[in-house]
Amino acid sequence: MSLLLNILQVVPMQYYLMVSAALFSIGVLGVLFRRNAITIFMCVEIMLNSINLLLVAFSTYHNDSNGQVFVFFVMAVAAAEVAVGLAILVTIFRNIRSVDIDDLKALKN
Repeated sequence: MSLLLNILQVVPMQYYLMVSAALFSIGVLGVLFRRNAITIFMCVEIMLNSINLLLVAFSTYHNDSNGQVFVFFVMAVAAAEVAVGLAILVTIFRNIRSVDIDDLKALKN
């Protein structure tokens, strides 16, 4: 455990900020430009994980465990979101045989 703390404290905070910003940007671009619902869910998970990375980095940097506890709750909510989202996608796929977002317009009628 002390080795992990030493590694997290040796790496500058700016690196964590840059990696997290890059992951969050990739997730946002994926949500905006992709048409496949499964890919959109994966991009939302990437955005949540980038926030989790920042929470753990700040928590370790400030020697406070509150951020790590919050990460646990974020991961639990993300797991529930994936379970409900995939159940909805399976239902949609059974009805229209596609998970393309543009094909969901047919469900309005």
